[in-house]
Amino acid sequence: MSSSDLDPYRLPPYADSAHAWLLHEAVDHLWPWSQRGFRHHKWVLAIGLVLALAVSMVWVLAGLGRMTAGAVIGWWAGWSVFEIVIRMYSKPYIKEGPWWQRHYRPASIMDMLCYVSFKNLLVGAALFVGLKTLGLLQM
Repeated sequence: MSSSDLDPYRLPPYADSAHAWLLHEAVDHLWPWSQRGFRHHKWVLAIGLVLALAVSMVWVLAGLGRMTAGAVIGWWAGWSVFEIVIRMYSKPYIKEGPWWQRHYRPASIMDMLCYVSFKNLLVGAALFVGLKTLGLLQM
């Protein structure tokens, strides 16, 4: 992949609006699929959507107190492995430099593994703390 392949990501149309930029950042981090991935890899999309629903159900069951923390962690780890595959097909880039800048480069497998692992660690920790604070997760 050359840097010209990343130009659509480098110069986004939402440059003038802080709200649009924040929305794009949230979607980019939380939604692993892209239109490119939808068009070229329907089987990855199908499996991914099923797994996303399964992981969501695990979090709902955890919130209802019907899942142990270990089971939730196991599902979350499984989802993270699959998300690496999805992102390498759909969004094979990572941000380079400070988080507020828009400089991207092609991701290697190790780049994607580190990005997804750290991102999901933060999201999972936030969900665990939120569920525990609400008294919905039994440890």
